[in-house]
Parts: sequence; C-alpha cells; structure tokens
Amino acid sequence: MPAVARITARVTRPRATSGSKKRTIHAPPLSAMQDRRVATLLASSQVVPPHLWFAHRHSLRDHGRPEGAAMNARVPATLPSPDLGRVALVSVAHTARPSGQHQPAGSATAESRLQSLLLAGAHALYMEGNLQESRDWFDRAYRLAENEHDDVAQAIAAIGFSGLWVHEHRSATAAALTELRLNKALSIVEPESALSARIEARLAAEADYQEGGFERVFTTVEKARRNGDPLALAEALSLAHHCVMGPHQAPLRAPIVRELIQTSLRTRRRSDILVSLLWRTTNLFLAGDPHAERSLQDLRTQIQDQGHAAVGFVVKAMDVMRTIRAGDLDRAAQRAAACAQDGQSVGDVDATGWYGAHMIALHWYRGDIDQLVPSLLELVNSPTLSPVDNSHLAALAVAAATAGDDRLARGSLARLEGGGWSGLPMTSSWMATMYGVIESAHLLGDERIAEYAYAALLPFRRLPIMASMGVACFGSVEHALGVASLTLGEVDRAAAHFEAAIHGNQSLQHWPAAALSRMRLAEALWLRDGPADRVDAEREIAAFHQEAERMGMQPPASAARIGTARLDGGRAERLPPPLQCTRSGLHWELRTGERTILMEDSKGMSYLASLIANPGFEIPAAELAAGPGFADQMPNSSTGPSSAQPLLDEAAKRAYRQRLLDLDAAIAEFEQLNDVVRAERARDERSWLIEELEAVTGLGGRIRRFTDGAERARISVGKAIRRALTQIEATDPVIGNHLRSNVRTGMRCCYLPR
Repeated sequence: MPAVARITARVTRPRATSGSKKRTIHAPPLSAMQDRRVATLLASSQVVPPHLWFAHRHSLRDHGRPEGAAMNARVPATLPSPDLGRVALVSVAHTARPSGQHQPAGSATAESRLQSLLLAGAHALYMEGNLQESRDWFDRAYRLAENEHDDVAQAIAAIGFSGLWVHEHRSATAAALTELRLNKALSIVEPESALSARIEARLAAEADYQEGGFERVFTTVEKARRNGDPLALAEALSLAHHCVMGPHQAPLRAPIVRELIQTSLRTRRRSDILVSLLWRTTNLFLAGDPHAERSLQDLRTQIQDQGHAAVGFVVKAMDVMRTIRAGDLDRAAQRAAACAQDGQSVGDVDATGWYGAHMIALHWYRGDIDQLVPSLLELVNSPTLSPVDNSHLAALAVAAATAGDDRLARGSLARLEGGGWSGLPMTSSWMATMYGVIESAHLLGDERIAEYAYAALLPFRRLPIMASMGVACFGSVEHALGVASLTLGEVDRAAAHFEAAIHGNQSLQHWPAAALSRMRLAEALWLRDGPADRVDAEREIAAFHQEAERMGMQPPASAARIGTARLDGGRAERLPPPLQCTRSGLHWELRTGERTILMEDSKGMSYLASLIANPGFEIPAAELAAGPGFADQMPNSSTGPSSAQPLLDEAAKRAYRQRLLDLDAAIAEFEQLNDVVRAERARDERSWLIEELEAVTGLGGRIRRFTDGAERARISVGKAIRRALTQIEATDPVIGNHLRSNVRTGMRCCYLPR
C-alpha cells in the first residue's frame, strides 16, 4: 500500500550532463515566526503549505544542517480522520482540479510543480481512494522527477503509481513499467531508508502474488519492523495479507490484521485505517464468522460521511454477495451492474472479474448458467483477470457441461488441470474453482476428478465457498463434498454432507444455497432408496420448490433427473428429466431448457421417447420393438424357440477384436498428445464394445446363440434410432449432438445423460 507519507528534507543533487550546470533554487528566507509554525506543523503531523515547505527545506541546507534531517512533511492523506474538519488542506492537490483537468496550479519552479503533483496523487489515493486519478498524478510526477533528477520524488511517485492493492497493473506493458520504475527507484534511494523498505515490500509482494507464495514479502515485513517507520510497516503488512488469502492460510492472516490495525493508528493515514478494517471484514467472511456483518457495518460507518472510492467499491461488491445470499436475485443483478460501473470509474482492475463472479453466482442459483457460455468464453481470456484466479474457467466448464457441450467442458477442465491438480495455486479463488470442478465433473461423470477434488476440499468442510475478498459466495463446502460423493456413488456419505450443508447454509443465511442443498439431499435419498428415503426425498423437494418459487430458482440439471415425486396438493407427480420428450398429436416434442423442437412421429422417435423417459435404465431392444405390454409375447423370450445361429459370427468377432486394438492404439496416442477429449471418447467406445461382448459371451468366452427375433429387434431398433438421431441433428444440432453422445444401442439400449 504505497503512500506519499514523508518527503525527505535533503536537496537532490542534479546529475551532471554534457553542457549542463548545477541548478540552484532560491527560496525566500523564513521569519522566526514562520520557522516555528513549520516546526509545529511537522511535530503534529499536519499539512505544511508548499511555500513554507520549500523555504524551510532550503533553510535547513543554507544553515548547514544535515541533508538527511527528518522533515516528515505530511501530505493531506496522513491526517487522522477526527482532524479532517479542523485542519485546512493547504496543498495544490486540493485546488488543482479546474474543470476536471489534471493540471496542478502553476508554479515558478519545477520543484514546486513536482511537489504539487505528489500532493495531488497522495490526496487522490489515500484520502479519496480514486485509483485511476492517483495513477495519473503519480505518473506525471514520476516523469517530471526523472527529468529533474530528483531521486526521492522518483521513489515516492513510483510507490504511489503502484497503487493501493497488489497487482493493480495487469497488462504486460503496465506491469513491466511499474516494475521498471520500482527497481530504478530502489537503486537510487538509501538502502536502509524507509523508502527502500516500502519499495522492497511492493516488489516482493508482486512477485509472491503471481507465484502463489508469501515468503519474500514476509521477509520485507520483518525489515519494515526493524526500520521503525510505521508507513513502511503498514504497507508491507497489507501487501503481505494479499499473498495469504488461501483457505489454509487463515492462521497467518489474523496476526497481520491485528498488527495492521495497531500500525494504522500510528500512521494516522486514513487509508491505512480503512484498509485494515476491510481486511478484518474480509477474513471474517472467509471464515464464515457470524460477526462478519457487524464488522462490515463498522467499515461502512467509517466511509459513510467521507467516502473512499476504492474501499467503497469492495464494500458494494460484498453487498451484492449478501443480496444473493438473501435470495433477492433480481435486486442483486441490479446491484452487480451498478457495482461494476463504480469499479470501472474508480479504476479498479478487478471490476470486470468481480462482475463475472456475481453473474456466475446469480445464474447458477437461477438454474440457467448455460446462458453464460459465450460471455465466459470471452472472460476467461481477459487480461484484467488475476493470474492466480481460475474460478472463471471452472465456471465455464460447468456452464458448458450444463449446455451439453461436453467437448468444451472437458477441454476447460484439462486446461485447469494442466500438469496436475496440485499445481493450482491455493489463493482466494481456489475453493470457488474447486467447486466448479466438482460440479462439472458430476455432470460429465468423471470420477477421477471428483475423487481428487473431494480429498482436496475435505479439510475445509466447515468453511463457506468464497471468492476473492468475499465478493461472491457459493454456500458451504459441505455441499461441494456431497456433489463429489454423488459422482463417486457414495450416496450415504453424500446424504450426510448435504444435511450438514443445509445447516451450514442456514447459518450463513444463504437461502439459495440452502434450497439447492435440499434438492441435492433429495437426489441422494432417492438414489439410496432406503425404507423412508422416498418420503424424505419428497419432503425435501417440496421444501425446495417452496423456496425456489419465491427466489426464482430452478433445480440443477443432474438433480432434476432423479425421477422422484413432487408434492403438489397432496398428489405426487414425476419430475421431468433434463431432456423431455412428449407426444403432441402426430409429432414428438423435445424440450430442454428454452430449446424446443417438434419431430414427426416415427418408430425411431417412439424408441427414443421410451429411453428418454427412463434415463439410466437399460431396455432390451426386443422390448422396444414389441412396445409396452407385449414383451412377453415376443418369440425371443425365454420360452420362445431358439436358433442355432451364433450371436457373433467369425467376421464380426474379427471386426470387434480389430476395433478394440485400434481403440487401444488411439487412446495411447491421444494421451501422449494430451488430447483429453478424444481419449475420453475412445475409452467410452472401448467400454461399450467390451460390455457388448460380455453380453454375447458365456462361460469360457464361448459365443452365445440368440433367437432370430432378438437379433432382428437389435438391428431394426438400432437403425430406427440412428435415423431419428440424424433427423434431430438436422433440426437442432445441440439436442441432436446431446442424444448422439448419450444414447446407446445394441442388444440393450439406454439413455445415459451426463
């Protein structure tokens, strides 16, 4: 948290250049009364008017005092809040804004202009919290200081240009410029000075933050303590806090905040006090502490009378999160848009990413996150995102899987995994990222990923899933553990996690998350199918719909396919699967989300309707061909006459074996190329072929023989379904691709939505 806190009294010597002479600045001498006035202002850490500051500075030099004598001339930002009404801000920063132009009041000397620019930047950053305006002031100050060879001013401007938070400059050129200026400033200031400590803390924090570490910045905190300068220590502490935002680092954050609050009382700089209270509030939200709301109200009170744009933006982002928790999703959407606009105006680079987090939470609980696929495709590659924030990519995987785009979903997960899941930095967005990984793995049926994510999140089961500085919340970690357990088939464990999640989300007063946990619990109970589980599932579904109707929520796609009952006026009715197929006169209506198509009646559509109505169940092709109620009359039943014809002839066996060999080779090649999507498809086909072979072989691998009717049914049903799929793809490629990927034909047919 860089600041213009004190300007050293030594006169910077101009560097010798060809044909240049030493610059001499003359200032009118101070009277004894003026000298006493400056001394009083310095002692009380109040503002020194620029004309007195310059005169006193040169008076020190002219009277032979040491150049390193401490001046401690404070800029407006260093005043304690209670004194703001009493102390006049006699700085050019206060008067240099005619018609919104960034032009300090004119002065006869470059040094006076430089002082004006530094004061203006300090006022904008530490008093008003306007990040963009302060960057403009400090950028101009740095350029002027560099031209005038003023080392101290260059260092102060470089620190101010870095901003209030870590990694404010996200583009490659802006980040490189910031680092270049800081390194140059570090090379020209006294090695053991307070300025040196502040610059080293900033450089260390920027490096640690991008690598997910904290060791270097913690070392600079120790150096700032030894230096004894409260401003250097306050900035180092806040920067260090940025680098320990992971869920496992809470024990490191607590003492930092305590010391930062104490140090801010020593600096008497308003921004230090506000930022220390903000970090305290953030930590309480990340921990799910019931006193987080109280701390937020305390912070809001501090900025109510005199705003601070940067801190105020974070507070507004937290308010959006709280509005989503309250279940007022429409109002939250309005607040999110207004918050993003405020963030853009103040120059906070996180405005785009945080708005994305708000939209992800809103659409997730509304049940239409698939609508965000186009926006997320653009957002995940935005240079404004933090280099250690992967939550938007995880959200893209969820949105794509929900929309039925398995290729994009698996590709997003593969991009996240990289060389291994353990390589993901455990930062403030890590838990939100892992929750997205778990939800997308559940939709894709990926047990490997679900198993890893479950083990990774388990130690944090008592925490809420928060993003960044508490700007988005996705409920209790217990809920994510329950979803992973469902993916792994651990329904007893899933039910226990969801029961704990309901309690945890109620404690957070996160009503959309609590309702969603109820629906997931119903899913687990339905799958467990114990003596009282169906009744309990119906009760949870009734509770979900009662809450969801009020908040405008829809059940998740995977939970909607449980096929359980909904209580409606005492009468139970089946919940529709994610893809519905219903008869409409001479047509079949296929509906999923907002997509609806009409297909002409055909045998293939009739077979598909039966499969879609029974997701996850294998239906013999003979039963599909016979139609409901006629399976026992088919000649291929167990009592019917048999044929001596084998289920597979020699040519078919050779073709199966060759195809399996081809698939094995293809899987090895795809894995070598790290082509996760095509490798997974090849594995799916290989598994299906093996299942088909197992279905037609008996003991010792001997080929079974089939009845003529069963074989005819397999061939005719398969052809009819494939013709229907081709027609559906021509009408709606999305629905057609979904069915093509999830319908299996053969001796047994099934619809396995993922």
